[in-house]
Amino acid sequence: MKRRYRLRRHGEFQAVIAGKRVHSGRALVAFAVPNSSEQNRVGVTVSRMVKSSVDRNRARRRLRELARAVLLGPDSPLTSLGIRYDVVLIARPAALEVSFADLREEAAQAALRLSKLN
Repeated sequence: MKRRYRLRRHGEFQAVIAGKRVHSGRALVAFAVPNSSEQNRVGVTVSRMVKSSVDRNRARRRLRELARAVLLGPDSPLTSLGIRYDVVLIARPAALEVSFADLREEAAQAALRLSKLN
């Protein structure tokens, strides 16, 4: 993911997590807050509940790829309203167990739900 599409600072992550838009699923938790930039930005984090560093890195790579494909794509529900969002995705341990297609479907559902919240 290019640098302009990423959340990088701790304060940016905390501002998004403190927002009111949240989606909790089996494999991931998604937070969103509207931003004033010209594109959506995504931050990915994995909790220490995913035990080994190898598994955490694998979960991080999976979430980054689906963020690129689902949340930052031109057909994303987040861009359909004309409002740009900062999104934080937090992987749960189940993110390694489910297939990538199921993970992608859950991310699409999270994006749709986050874009429709008031």
